Amino acid sequence: MPSHHLPLLLTAFQHRFRRDLEAMSRHLVDDVAVGWDELGTDLLDGAPPALAAALTGGEDWPSSTLDHLISPDGSPPVRMTVTDKTADEQDMQWGYVLHPQGIEVISLLHKDIGRVVDWNTDPRTVFSDSPAHWASIAPTPLLTPVRAAVPQATPATPPAQGSPARPGARR
Repeated sequence: MPSHHLPLLLTAFQHRFRRDLEAMSRHLVDDVAVGWDELGTDLLDGAPPALAAALTGGEDWPSSTLDHLISPDGSPPVRMTVTDKTADEQDMQWGYVLHPQGIEVISLLHKDIGRVVDWNTDPRTVFSDSPAHWASIAPTPLLTPVRAAVPQATPATPPAQGSPARPGARR
């Protein structure tokens, strides 16, 4: 679900992989034989502790792959290409595509194209899990955008007439 996966993937890109999409792609796509069962907090390695705690509530869990699967005939598992048929058979609800500009989120309801979430998006943003919100023509479904900066307090009294408004200001 986007509310779980996007914060982990955004944080991994921004911190663990230091904005290196190739390194992130190798880890998530090339270095696994079959696919992912669960994305874990190890993707948050290198993130500021306060950010990791905000995303996980202080909990830790490992990522796990599907590489341990055994096929019915005993042969090693192979990565499959997801088609409409296999997505339905596997009960897949979401797809995530890594692009240079961000992560495309594709819901099963809108199989052809999804919304792209920019890599610079704050990972603490709360995203919708409603597939209808991820249609390619809809705006990115941020439920609670995170404020980038806290506004500075307004001075209680204006500077006296003829004095500089701030230290070092020219008159």
